[in-house]
Amino acid sequence: MNECMDEPKVRERKKQSKENSMQNAAANDSADHGNDLDHPIAWKKHIEDMKVELLDQFKGHLSELLDKAAEESIESYSQYKQVTKSQESGHRTRGKNIAALKGKVFVNRCSILDELFENPHIKTIHHMFIALFIVFVVSTMAVEFIDEGRLILEFDMLVYSFGNFPRVFVTWVCLFLYTLTVPYKALDMWGSSYQLARYPRLTTLVLGLVLVVCQVCVLGIYPIYTVLHYQLPPASRFIVILEQLRLVMKSYSYIRENVPKVLKAKVSQGEVLQMPAFSCYLYFLFCPTLIYRDSYPRTPKIRWKYVALNFAQVLGCLFYLYFILVRLCIPVFTNMSKQPFSTKTLVLSIFNATLPGTFILLLFFYSFLHCWLNAFAEMLRFGDRMFYKDWWNSTSFANYYRTWNVVVHDWLYNYTYTDLLWILGKRFRVAAMLSVFILSAVVHEYVLTLCLGYFYPVMFCLFAILGVFFNFIFNDSRTGPGWNIMMWVFLFIGQGIQVCLYCQEWYAQIHCPVTERHFWALVTPRSWYCRPEA
Repeated sequence: MNECMDEPKVRERKKQSKENSMQNAAANDSADHGNDLDHPIAWKKHIEDMKVELLDQFKGHLSELLDKAAEESIESYSQYKQVTKSQESGHRTRGKNIAALKGKVFVNRCSILDELFENPHIKTIHHMFIALFIVFVVSTMAVEFIDEGRLILEFDMLVYSFGNFPRVFVTWVCLFLYTLTVPYKALDMWGSSYQLARYPRLTTLVLGLVLVVCQVCVLGIYPIYTVLHYQLPPASRFIVILEQLRLVMKSYSYIRENVPKVLKAKVSQGEVLQMPAFSCYLYFLFCPTLIYRDSYPRTPKIRWKYVALNFAQVLGCLFYLYFILVRLCIPVFTNMSKQPFSTKTLVLSIFNATLPGTFILLLFFYSFLHCWLNAFAEMLRFGDRMFYKDWWNSTSFANYYRTWNVVVHDWLYNYTYTDLLWILGKRFRVAAMLSVFILSAVVHEYVLTLCLGYFYPVMFCLFAILGVFFNFIFNDSRTGPGWNIMMWVFLFIGQGIQVCLYCQEWYAQIHCPVTERHFWALVTPRSWYCRPEA
């Protein structure tokens, strides 16, 4: 036993003696050759020997590092292969793993424009838009002074657009209170009793049918009835319909994220499954995301000056839109339906509408996707501010659709595209993508039809037909500045087409009212046959 314990000490002594002997030998060598190094040739040879020795040592260390890196890469690759094999065990398991791996991950990050505005050159572009807004105001006041002899702007069209606001507020309160109570209580009752129910599938079917009927009646029919029965003006209709869609998508996300947790939960006998807290659901209904999580990354404090600035910019964008319509759209299209139709007039109107159409696109992006969402995120200390990406740098329409509105894209990707892949399989990836395009086109057309008060499927055709075509033609393989220019050209033209055709139809509805209210008269665009009176 003592010999075993003393063996390390003996080895240590031998090692020290060996090192001492090597040091003594080196000292003797240096003493012997000290005089020889005084000669330049000897010194040069000594330097070359040291150089060779250093290179040998460096090669040895580099070889050790590369060997270690190779071992780590082999180990990580073997782990990756194990995970891949486990994911490929079955069709449904593979789909679930895809959904789990590609689910939305929330992290603390700022919006891109907030970072870009720290650059004074980018901030100057922002100042240029503000200066252009001032020019619109001054020009409108000048026209008012010349025509009417006054400098006061009445904003009559703005007041009309937001008319009957008390009815809008009452409708929103009803929609919000329903979404706050019924979906939450339904999921809470089902989740708490599912593991204890004698017939869990029957319980699920009954509660599911009741919830679907409630959703259709309250979140589906009630807003449409309010919009049509009370003949709300366009801006008030937009508020009601967009809130309808937001609450539908949020309630679906809450149920969709929590149902699998209940189905997978393993609860001991006598225990009750803990469902999400009511405060988590309440926070989710207000925070600027459509993907439910029990918790989100939070910022340490609220910058109320930042909140006030963003809300002020939303109000400024609203007036900006008003002056664009007054100065660039209304004078052009108000009498157009009274003139004889010609291809030349239509083409010129489309290209004249590209400028206001582009302004409307940029104003909607900046006011809603940046200012409005960032204001609510700041008030709620919501950390993930990536509501959009750098869509303006896109060289393909596929990338543009992914980066323009990240909030809605995340919902479509997680609950439509991924779920369809799980049901249909990877072989039907194109069918899943087309389904997302069709759904998005239908919803966009639904919003415009109800808010404008007439059916004219311009948005549907641009989205479901040309959008799908451009998504395949201008795909992610297209790179370079030329493709970015092409993307902007088609974007300008598309906005011009929408503004031109929708404005024409708006005034055609006014100048040529329907005499017989039948189906074809309601769905046929009136601008196609509206002609000036003799």
